[in-house]
Amino acid sequence: MQFRQQALAKLQSPEELDLPVRFARPQGWLVLSVTVVVMAAASVWAVTGSVASTVSAPAVLTHGEGSYILQSPAAGQVTAVLAKEGERLPADSPVLKVRAADGETVVRTVAAGRITALAASLGQIITTGANVAAVEKVADADDPLYATVYVPAENAASVPAGAAVDLTVQTVPSQRYGVLRGHVKSVDRAAQSAQRIAAFLGDSQLGEQFTEKGRPVAVLVRLDPSSTTRSGYRWSSADGPPYALTSMTMATASIRLADRRPLDWLLP
Repeated sequence: MQFRQQALAKLQSPEELDLPVRFARPQGWLVLSVTVVVMAAASVWAVTGSVASTVSAPAVLTHGEGSYILQSPAAGQVTAVLAKEGERLPADSPVLKVRAADGETVVRTVAAGRITALAASLGQIITTGANVAAVEKVADADDPLYATVYVPAENAASVPAGAAVDLTVQTVPSQRYGVLRGHVKSVDRAAQSAQRIAAFLGDSQLGEQFTEKGRPVAVLVRLDPSSTTRSGYRWSSADGPPYALTSMTMATASIRLADRRPLDWLLP
């Protein structure tokens, strides 16, 4: 009871009415100021800023026109193998001789190119339409390489022409020589079937491999040239690998997608 009376007396005393009332400590004002500045900066960035994202996808180094699978026009026994793997041949060059029931047939190249694989050997019995060789369409050793990237279809619409691409090449240690640089040349908006991929690359196994999770979209990447590297292309390191690149080399591509505003991610 005594304490209650003292409290009431204190409230009724006018001697401290002229003292200022402190609503917040200086530390509280500092925290509030920082919070306001951060929120203002975040609001400005959400309207004017952008978010860069990438998509990773398998890739193959090829020449621009791809490859084709050479098939035998007749059934019979292979009596001669006239070409070697890695050899460049003009169009209509002999590759195999096949002894059929009605005589000997010569299997010839359809277009000029390099033999990347021979599926027929001397003495082998083959059927009509059998795959006997894979031929890459390249007429000159100096023809530039490209990277064909098989991007998931759901990401294809976000890949702009000219987008920067980093390629981790399977045969090049990235820890030592870095990644291969390139830019998107074109995007094929139609989804690729296993058969179409196999026809372009001349390899049915790659066709099956690249379509395991659905039909991808082919993105053609132009490799950035360089006159200072042994490979003739630009790398994230100064020199790159001390050897030339070959076609049909596997790689993993990281493609920078079109920038999106942060507000686009937040709004439904």
